[in-house]
Amino acid sequence: MTDARGPDGSPDDSTLANVPPPPVRTPVLRRIVLAVLTLIVLAGVTGFLGVRTGTVTANGDGYAMQLEYAQIARAGLDVPFDVTLTHEGGFDGDIVLAMTADYFDIFEHQGVSPEPDSESSEGPMVYMTFTAPQGDEFRMGYDIYIQGSSQVGASGEVWLSVDDKPLLLVSFTTVLLP
Repeated sequence: MTDARGPDGSPDDSTLANVPPPPVRTPVLRRIVLAVLTLIVLAGVTGFLGVRTGTVTANGDGYAMQLEYAQIARAGLDVPFDVTLTHEGGFDGDIVLAMTADYFDIFEHQGVSPEPDSESSEGPMVYMTFTAPQGDEFRMGYDIYIQGSSQVGASGEVWLSVDDKPLLLVSFTTVLLP
C-alpha cells in the first residue's frame, strides 16, 4: 500500500485521500425539469388548465337546439350546462328533453332552472318535461360543478323529443384534467 501524499508532498492522513473526484455532470436534466415546471405554472397562470366550454348544435323541422357545456374542466370547478331551444312561431306543446343520466355522475348539482314539470327515467335516459314558454325561445340550465372526487370525464347526449319521438340530438364529451 502506498502512502497518499498531499499537494505539498507531505503524507495525507485523510480517509478521502484515495477517493476520486466526483464526475462533472451537465445540468441538462435539471434544465428539462425546470422547463416542464415552468410550462405547468404558465398554463395555470394563463387559465389554460381551467374550464373550456364547448357548444354543439342541431337543427331540424323548424327547431334549433344549442348546448353549451364543459368541454375541458377540473374537479371542483363550476361549469356550464345550458340548453337553448328555438322554434319560429313558438312551441305547440310541452318540451321534452331526454339526457344521458350517467353523464351527470361526475357533477354535484344545485338545481335546474326552470324546474321541470315532470321527470322520469327509462333505460340510460332521464326525461324532463317543461311547460312551453311564451315566445320562440326556451332556455334550461343546470347549476353544477365537477365533484372533487371525479377524475375521469364523461360523454352524453341530449335529445329534443317531439310527439314522443326524438327530433334533435346533440352529443358531447367532458374531459377532466388533474
